[in-house]
Amino acid sequence: MDLLNGSRLALRVAVLGSLASVLLVSGAFERFELQALNAQFHLRGSRPSRAPIVLVAIDEDDFDELNIAWPFPRKLHAQLLDILHAARPAAIGMDLLFTEPSLFGREDDAILSQAVATAGNVVLAADITEVTDGRVTKSDLNPPLPEVRAGAAGFGPVNFARDEDAFVRSGALTQTHQRRVIPGFDLLLYRLAADAGIPVAPLPTENVVWINFRGGPGTFRTVSYHRVLSHEVSPEAFAGKIVLVGATSPALHDVFPTPFAPQGTMPGVELHANLLETLLQGIALRRVPRAAMLAAMFAASLLVLQTAERLRPLAAFGLVSSAGLLWVTGGFVAFAIANIWVDQVPIPLILLSGYATAVFVNFLRERREKQRLSRFFSPAVASEIVRHRHEHALDSSRRTITVLFSDLRNFTSISERLEPEEVAELLRDYLTGMTEAVFTHGGTVDKFVGDAVMALFNAPVDQADHAEQAVATALDARKHVGKVSARWEARLGMPLRAGVGIHTGDAVVGTLGSAQRLEYTAIGDTVNVASRVEGLTKELDAPVVVSESTWAAVQHRVSGRFLGSVPVKGRREPVKVYAVDGWREETSPRGEHP
Repeated sequence: MDLLNGSRLALRVAVLGSLASVLLVSGAFERFELQALNAQFHLRGSRPSRAPIVLVAIDEDDFDELNIAWPFPRKLHAQLLDILHAARPAAIGMDLLFTEPSLFGREDDAILSQAVATAGNVVLAADITEVTDGRVTKSDLNPPLPEVRAGAAGFGPVNFARDEDAFVRSGALTQTHQRRVIPGFDLLLYRLAADAGIPVAPLPTENVVWINFRGGPGTFRTVSYHRVLSHEVSPEAFAGKIVLVGATSPALHDVFPTPFAPQGTMPGVELHANLLETLLQGIALRRVPRAAMLAAMFAASLLVLQTAERLRPLAAFGLVSSAGLLWVTGGFVAFAIANIWVDQVPIPLILLSGYATAVFVNFLRERREKQRLSRFFSPAVASEIVRHRHEHALDSSRRTITVLFSDLRNFTSISERLEPEEVAELLRDYLTGMTEAVFTHGGTVDKFVGDAVMALFNAPVDQADHAEQAVATALDARKHVGKVSARWEARLGMPLRAGVGIHTGDAVVGTLGSAQRLEYTAIGDTVNVASRVEGLTKELDAPVVVSESTWAAVQHRVSGRFLGSVPVKGRREPVKVYAVDGWREETSPRGEHP
């Protein structure tokens, strides 16, 4: 049985784990996982930048102060580069596209080209565009103009890939165009910084880097474009720094949604600042490998199904909830302290859905089990058996029980007076009431043999006053027989009478039988004595007869008389028996259920 239960558990774990694995691999969790990552960034909060990065922002004030429209003349950018170069920065990144000739003529481009070449440490921006025409997607690389890029330290794509929810959370070190690997804008700046002596961490081994955002817009030190042109900013602000020049005005449409800017207000130049800081500090988010997540999902499946199988629903829910909370908490701690991104959605989802499914399946199984057991046990006892199913409540064991036998008098002659259908109807009427009497007092109907009833008390669950409850059953049965007799006497031409015999002693009780058929029953001398005591009811003209052991347990509650000692087959000593006439009090004890 344990092997069978283990196989069933293994099958359920395999099904739940495999289903969750398919969902993980198919990306069904990804949108929710990305939102969970956003939540972890917000819960962690902003952190100050540690890298020597300064932003020169083209913002709304610049349009007002300079009183010119966009795009600015390139000689203005050249003037900015000359001022920055004089401050001796480690590198300058121009997050501005110079892919088309200037609107102000070729001389304008020439001035910018000269400034770029003079500085010598300028990285320019390139743009990779994709155009889809039907089923064909065309990719174009748009580099800076040849004359502008001629003296640059390099140029690289500034494109960011968006996740399925349109957020930007990662950046690529390199991009591929027509089978050519092109270093990215931020990778080129990283290399210039390293060459200039800025301490840098080793580059990640993966090409796509999960950005460890420092915060929302405005996290990095920023100065306005026009203030640099007017020499309002000290050159010391740029000395030895990585200077990024780009637009921050929403009017220029270079803004993106990020975890700290869900409304799409993060300027592209600040995205580059976050990615560059991630590279310089070596703080890229490391996502837990998929293989490890798959293993964790199967472990969670085993945990929740085994817990739901072995514990009661409330205790199982507490343990499963604690496991889910521990996973979420541990994942956040790993994120906040070690920059490890642990998928937060699959494990709690497995625990919750697995628990709900297991509880539902267990409910259906227990319902079927109770229906099966209701043929032998009272509803309360059946519930107790199902509740403690893992404690082997129905396994055979030696225990002290009280056995009750009941039999209709002259049933053979009664059967001869009735048609078979009427006999069946009579038995149903009689046995239904007898079963109800047994169940009312917490007993177990062991079996019916024709009109005979065998019932057990203190089995399969403990019943402190089992002898008293058996006697209460017998007295209720006597009343029941009187009611049945009143309904059938006209057809029978005679009253119905029954005898009940009760004995208390040790017996082996449990699920017994052959390999082909098992049943819950009791065996041993106690059962034989109880059957013999029931047979004495006709000889001694007493409807309820109990043995000495039963009498010792109930004599303080019942009125009765000593009938004598009778020999019992298989026993050397005779058995003392007593007739039970009724309760000393006016009412019988209330039926007690375990």
